[in-house]
Amino acid sequence: MFVMIDLAFVRANLPLVEEKLRMRGMDPEAALGNFATVDRERRDAITQVETLKAQRNKLTEEIAKLRREGGDASALTEQTRTLKAEVDSLEATAAAADERLRELMQTLPNLPQDSVPVGKSEHDNREEKVWGEKPEFNFPAKPHWELGEALGILDFNRAAKISGSRFVVHFGQGARLERALANFMLDLHTGEHHYTEVLPPYMVNSKSLFGTGQLPKFAEDLFHCDDKGPYQPGVYQENDHWLIPTAEVPVTNLFRDEILEENQLPTSFCAYTPCFRSEAGSYGKDVRGMIRQHQFQKVELVKFVRPEDSEAEHERLTRHAETVLERLGLPYRRILLCTGDMGFASAKTYDLEVWLPGQELYREISSCSNFEAFQARRANIRYRPAGAKKSEFLHTLNGSGLAVGRTYLAVLENYQQADGSIRIPDVLVPYMNGDTVIGKHLQAGRS
Repeated sequence: MFVMIDLAFVRANLPLVEEKLRMRGMDPEAALGNFATVDRERRDAITQVETLKAQRNKLTEEIAKLRREGGDASALTEQTRTLKAEVDSLEATAAAADERLRELMQTLPNLPQDSVPVGKSEHDNREEKVWGEKPEFNFPAKPHWELGEALGILDFNRAAKISGSRFVVHFGQGARLERALANFMLDLHTGEHHYTEVLPPYMVNSKSLFGTGQLPKFAEDLFHCDDKGPYQPGVYQENDHWLIPTAEVPVTNLFRDEILEENQLPTSFCAYTPCFRSEAGSYGKDVRGMIRQHQFQKVELVKFVRPEDSEAEHERLTRHAETVLERLGLPYRRILLCTGDMGFASAKTYDLEVWLPGQELYREISSCSNFEAFQARRANIRYRPAGAKKSEFLHTLNGSGLAVGRTYLAVLENYQQADGSIRIPDVLVPYMNGDTVIGKHLQAGRS
């Protein structure tokens, strides 16, 4: 099974790896454990195995010669048995050490790029740009949950009755607005940005989640289907099922265990799917509204690129996500995450945060990350450079283009009017059957 950093790289750059982990706020000794000791045991065992095998091969030749000459080879034969037992024992030692190293490496996060600011938390993130003018109202701005419930387009109580907390039901023009946003995003990314649309499965196996870095670390944040029994940490099956936390998982794993040709890169996909998250670590946070839902829809952007192109492609992907916000006229800012606030698999991440006047704050609406070879190593995704015989790990990138639910609530809050209605952004009017406003009088069919 592949891991995120090549063993030889860690061995040759141990001080660098320790420093990068320290930048992430981790204790290198706790994270790496007894890496050096275990690695030395493994290498020593392998070296001894090779030496003993050479001795055994030499003895085998001598035994054959003695037998051809009619001599007694029993003593030499006994020596080969002893050597074989020693080899078997040493190979078991090496295999055990290899497994310990593999388990250790699977727990290590990606190493941040040098351009990532060093910091401990979100307070150390760096604002890179601000776009758009915040709307000014001559009335008190309301949050989206008040607007949506008053208009009859959002119903949190009935969703709780059906499914429990952290769900919502959309009605009428509200449901259409969700669909309009997704279609607008897909048309923009496939038409102008030249992504290929893909509709992947909404359930994946544990090998897929390992490949993108969700397993084993974030199992509690996922919804596991018990069709094959409970999840066993460290066991990555091909026939169990999890609900996807993001389309990043099935789309990235499209090329798992495959080798692409260089002329296939970059390959860019976009996918519109529901996303399912347990929000295990968010108890008591954002309990109102649509910020932290167990189910939400998202348009995801995924790229497979050559290593030398990944930084430029990361900037390009981020601009594609920003374009959605700009076409919708939603004020936002771009934030470069610091080392202590980055995701487990990321080498560099930009967060796009949209302005929500009803709450008077910015909220994350997209994370655009460069994973470098982290996911490619775990999922064994390679490419063959032109003219080369040997394949290499490619780089993967992804970002939300955008989270549809959060874009929805941003539209409600930024385009609200004094009478509680919502003006529809111009680019969405064709997707809303020509409607230019969402008003309560238009919500038919509900009592």
